[in-house]
Amino acid sequence: MRSKLFTAALAGLALTWQLAGAATPAAAEPSAIGWATCGTTYTGECATIKVPLDYADPAGPAIDLAIGRLKALDPAKRKGVLFVHPGGPGGSGINAYILNRAAIPDSSPLRQYFDIVSVDPRGVGRSTPILCDEDVVDRTPATYPADETEYRAWLAFNAKLSQNCRERTGPLFDHVDTTTVARDVDSIRAALGERQISFFAISYGTQVGQQYAELFPGNLRAMAIDSNMDHSITSPYAYLKTTTEDLEESFEEFAAWCRDTAACALHDQDVTAVWDGLFAKAEAGELADPDSGGALSAESLRMELFDAMYNPAANWFPLAERLKALASQQPAARAAALAEPVNYAYPVIWCSDWSWNVSGFAELDAYQRKLRKLAPHTRLSPFWSDVLTCLNWQGKVSNPQHRLDITPTAPTLVVKARADVGTPKAWNYAAAGQIPRSVVLEYDGVGHGQFRNSTCARELVETYLIIRRPPATGTHCPAQYPSAATQKAGPLPAGDVVRRPAH
Repeated sequence: MRSKLFTAALAGLALTWQLAGAATPAAAEPSAIGWATCGTTYTGECATIKVPLDYADPAGPAIDLAIGRLKALDPAKRKGVLFVHPGGPGGSGINAYILNRAAIPDSSPLRQYFDIVSVDPRGVGRSTPILCDEDVVDRTPATYPADETEYRAWLAFNAKLSQNCRERTGPLFDHVDTTTVARDVDSIRAALGERQISFFAISYGTQVGQQYAELFPGNLRAMAIDSNMDHSITSPYAYLKTTTEDLEESFEEFAAWCRDTAACALHDQDVTAVWDGLFAKAEAGELADPDSGGALSAESLRMELFDAMYNPAANWFPLAERLKALASQQPAARAAALAEPVNYAYPVIWCSDWSWNVSGFAELDAYQRKLRKLAPHTRLSPFWSDVLTCLNWQGKVSNPQHRLDITPTAPTLVVKARADVGTPKAWNYAAAGQIPRSVVLEYDGVGHGQFRNSTCARELVETYLIIRRPPATGTHCPAQYPSAATQKAGPLPAGDVVRRPAH
């Protein structure tokens, strides 16, 4: 890690607006940013700045980085910039936080005190996008390999996809790892003329925050990271085990909620038995989708369950309706599947950060057999694709797994759920253990992104970011699940196993 910090310092000396490593920053001279109004339903300010393609060569080629801003609603109270990084990898921060006010609504006190700034990270959306041929992406294998032939098909496909994306994208392909993205965050800070920033992120964005704290601890005023990645995991089995455990626990919590909630469509049935029966039929190729008339695979069915666990308030009532419809073979309204975008950033970014040592099909098959015993209902997290995708990937792992090496900085608030299919509880505890002066806020329910799922967690995060006083160690927020009074109607999106599940 010392060599990375040293490289960061050298790059900072060569680039006038890039500050070095852990030094406490002086106020930077802002760059001339050409802000312009953007958006329709909601508007903000958007701009494009130039950043180095390769921070080891700061005077070399540059790329465009799209940024967005919402200025503080009360300039007299302004405490600076709150940088909010999107999840994914592959999410657009401009869409999520600047042009959609649902993420941080105008009613949030954060809007009074901060300029909200976000980004389409390099390779994503408006920022010099990663490109892959859609017809290649559409041939992504859909299932965990069942035999040696399917395993080798995965290896061959990964090589083809990575080579295709490299050809379509060009030099950027080798420069989208999370360390580089963290340097982009500091380039934005410097371009804004801010001495320090406050930082907030959910899911994959927490890894960006963690690595930003490694490189630039003195540039952080405060950091709240919600639903955390743990980039120190090197064992593929440990990765699959932790994600599968939280999927199983989340399902069990859903089943208990349905049993105790009269408005749940399966309230009068054994939800576990219904699910197990549907899954067995899907595995046998005998589960029909009453909406399409075609067969519904076990992986597609499990993906629907997985997606619903991210946000119980929005998804649990529709999930129960969907399972009831499948069991009774009565059509239920569902949203149309989305087409795979040509901007396909997830695997290119992900496989720049993660290297998995898998000896062959026999090892993967052993993992699956062990996990079926550990999680008898859900069997295996859909995040198996995070491991499979990077096997035989023809790209450099620029930012391999490592334990965080952070010089003590401002207290960091780590927010986690009791069970989280996107970033399991084990990852959150591990990340907190690697961050000096971190405080863990426990949400006692199921979900991903507790700033959204829990009123209690949201208020504590807001308070911390404003006054820099974290809640006391051991603070818990109660589970907050939907009831008949809060029931949100709305169909679940159709399962699509070609598109990667995202953090």
